[in-house]
Amino acid sequence: MVNKSGQQAIILKPSKGWSALNLIDLWLYRELIYFLTWRDLKVRYKQTLLGVSWAVLQPFMTMVVFSIFFGELAKVPSDGLPYPIFSFTALLPWTLFSKALQGASRSLVASAHMITKVYFPRIILPLSSVLAGVVDFVIAFVVLLGMMFYYGIFPTVNVWVLPLFLLMALVNAVGVGLWLSALNVLYRDIGYILPFLTQFWMFITPIAYPASIVPEKWQILYAINPMTGVVEGFRWALLGSGEAPGLILLVSSAVAVVILISGLFYFKRMERLFADMV
Repeated sequence: MVNKSGQQAIILKPSKGWSALNLIDLWLYRELIYFLTWRDLKVRYKQTLLGVSWAVLQPFMTMVVFSIFFGELAKVPSDGLPYPIFSFTALLPWTLFSKALQGASRSLVASAHMITKVYFPRIILPLSSVLAGVVDFVIAFVVLLGMMFYYGIFPTVNVWVLPLFLLMALVNAVGVGLWLSALNVLYRDIGYILPFLTQFWMFITPIAYPASIVPEKWQILYAINPMTGVVEGFRWALLGSGEAPGLILLVSSAVAVVILISGLFYFKRMERLFADMV
């Protein structure tokens, strides 16, 4: 459209119904994704005493607690691996998922001043929150490699598929984060439910215990939890723990894709309400 001064003007209109996703906008606004991701990292560790050490401290302390109560006292099986390695390996993708989930879920409400003043694809906000967690994952992964060296454990030949399981964890975080971030704008109860949801989800994921202790008849139902395939696959690819998660991985991957696609469409459908409701 051309205005009275002869300049081209762009008119932005809210989408209606289940409109197209327009994911090409993510490429057009790639610099904004980078700066928002960097902002989230700086805000997370600004004026902290330990700085980026928090990226390691949380999963490490959880591993210590699990090792004492589940490994030493309860004698939970660990597939023949030292329990600290067994649990810490699972805690890395889980911590990435849980932090990304919490950040993405609160991203729209936390950036209300941006949403109400300037246009940009709103999906960038939860996406940048998820990507910021990758830096923490890399730092903690280096610590895991040091622990493996201490115990005399070396990565298996299947380690090359590890990035695929990392990608699957991010897909889960983005998919669930899109649902919860959109719902959090409409219903602030999500902020209260989120800690309970994360804690409950952790205990139904094979982190403190192997998935092999679940009866075979329940394995497919158990695999509906999309993080089951991620954690079991992560252990298998890095440590050679258990068997290759074939059926479990297939079911978990299918659920993850469904959550992501449905989350994208739901987020896009509700996007037109964000500026008014946030």
